[in-house]
Amino acid sequence: MALQVETRDCAALTDADLDDMASMGGSFDIGLLSKAKEDWVLCTTARLDDKLHGFAFATLERIGGTPCVLLGLMSVKRTGKRDQVLKGLMGEAFHRALMAFPDEDVVVGTRMVKPDALEAFKHLDEIIPRPKHRAVGEERAWGRRLARRFGVDANYDEQSFVVKANGQSGFIDHESLKPEKISADVAGVFEPVPAAKGGSIIVHGWTMAEDLIKLGARQPA
Repeated sequence: MALQVETRDCAALTDADLDDMASMGGSFDIGLLSKAKEDWVLCTTARLDDKLHGFAFATLERIGGTPCVLLGLMSVKRTGKRDQVLKGLMGEAFHRALMAFPDEDVVVGTRMVKPDALEAFKHLDEIIPRPKHRAVGEERAWGRRLARRFGVDANYDEQSFVVKANGQSGFIDHESLKPEKISADVAGVFEPVPAAKGGSIIVHGWTMAEDLIKLGARQPA
């Protein structure tokens, strides 16, 4: 059966919706999900055979005039269909960005805990941080802006992009189907992240306007 992707305002979510998300498994309990309902604007769900396989809380806004997709938290169920689900959730985020910011380059920002989550960003350009790249001033400035927006700037280290504590109120919760293909260089970017102590890393990338047209196109059912 085809993946069914739907986006609603977070304000429209019911307690039953949140219970369904918490019961899916993954890293987010009902407390974090209830807070996400208050903190974010849009909630996207992905279903297969009418069963929840993934969800994302996000906001589209401008930071300093620049169009942004802020992924507050996302979770993908650990099944053999997880790549399809991740693609569907990101495709919906790109579609919403295309509708809101036509003909503009867009920043996509989030928090991650494991390198597996970078699969969500595989179509983005100029991902920061990335292996063998020394971030420059404007790239570090985006890290600081996102840290403030996510409310984690008190524990944020702008040199490593790492949130050292209290940084897991939201992130991309995804486990790769092929973790053996994650390069040592990419894994090294995540080595400073104290995940067991609530740490995360702030990651952002860009989609150019011409790419967003393709990424945000509705896929046939």
